[in-house]
Amino acid sequence: MLKKVALLFALRYQSRTMKRKVLVLLALTVCASSPVFSAPDTPETRRKEAERYLQVSPPKALFEDMADKMSASLPADQREQFKKLMTTQVDIAALSKAMTDAMVKNFTTEELKALADFYGSPVGKSAMQKFGAYMADIMPVVQAEIMKAAAKMGH
Repeated sequence: MLKKVALLFALRYQSRTMKRKVLVLLALTVCASSPVFSAPDTPETRRKEAERYLQVSPPKALFEDMADKMSASLPADQREQFKKLMTTQVDIAALSKAMTDAMVKNFTTEELKALADFYGSPVGKSAMQKFGAYMADIMPVVQAEIMKAAAKMGH
């Protein structure tokens, strides 16, 4: 009988202890994911996340893909020259630095982290592979609208 009482007490104690552990774990999880406990938003943390973003979404690959897709709208005899110009004469290091600086200036650490997380994921990578085609589709319209606006200013 004493063994039964001891066993029931032990089970009850473990149950209470387990409940407390679960509650503490839950509280810590909620606290850790709250903005109060997230990484500080400083130029250094922004730069780190911007650089991580550029690692998962390299400007060179994006630019090469965009040049390839945009060249499709040119006459066939100009396509290779256009792609060569866009991929060999554009200073990717300067472009990357400008992108990093602009991201640090305009986005928070949390936003940059979310961008890097998304574009590093399978669905984000899939979306980025389509970005060159997207830009190629809208670029003629953007250029035409800019030309119309410039013509209106000339009058």
